[in-house]
Amino acid sequence: MKILRFALLLAVLAGVNVPVCGQIVSARSETAIADSIREELDRRPYFSLYKDTYFVGGTVLGGKPTEFNSDVKFQISFQQRLTKSSLPWNSYLYLFYTQKALWNVFERSLPFHDLNFNPGIGISRFIIMKGHLIGKATMMIEHESNGRDGTASRSWNKISWAGEAYISPFLMAHAKFWIPIIDGKYNKDILKFMGISQAGFQARSNDDKWVLDMTLVKRQGWNLNFNTIVQLGYRINHNSNQFIMLQYYNGYGESMLDYNQYHSRIRIGLLIRPRFFSDF
Repeated sequence: MKILRFALLLAVLAGVNVPVCGQIVSARSETAIADSIREELDRRPYFSLYKDTYFVGGTVLGGKPTEFNSDVKFQISFQQRLTKSSLPWNSYLYLFYTQKALWNVFERSLPFHDLNFNPGIGISRFIIMKGHLIGKATMMIEHESNGRDGTASRSWNKISWAGEAYISPFLMAHAKFWIPIIDGKYNKDILKFMGISQAGFQARSNDDKWVLDMTLVKRQGWNLNFNTIVQLGYRINHNSNQFIMLQYYNGYGESMLDYNQYHSRIRIGLLIRPRFFSDF
């Protein structure tokens, strides 16, 4: 029985319909499988990766590289699950934290250009339908700032809704929108540059060696104005979650300090990402 239950769970996570006695599983079996998926999620570590963690370096695209337009960018991101699926609708309470830095390593004294802090708290629910794990929905309250004072201070808050749809074991679509609460004195126009919503996809190759991400952040306005982030990663070792990554950023809002300045940068480096799909 345990072997059958484990096989059913693996098949569901892979998005496969499981025949039982020549028929697709019954409603009772679907309920049992859904319970098995939740039990498996409950057994996962409380502390885990959230968004991609990476360390990449590069320069401007379409111009001459100098010490002033070349840099290192890194991001650290994790989440702490505070509950099991005991909340209403089998949801989970999480703490989220992401920190991003732009580091001018080619300038004298190697100064940090900007540090961005993005803590949050939210509720996530994994969506299971007809015995399949098909996605995840999250509502959160988050803060983002660069921790500075005076005219260099930047900050805002967001009430965010995010969704992920697992189209197949190798393709995930994601979207997020937010209600902004802008408390920063020197970034009142931040929506024009850092947007009001985003959408994209993440794809993995069948052999799980390659991963491709694309995210479009819609800036304020009715015209087609987007910040574009594309990432291509190659897994270093089949048993690890480490990749060599090429990252392309085009648009505004790459850092809080320079949120209203246009950047077009290409960088390469190390990517560490969750074994399943990432959050964005």
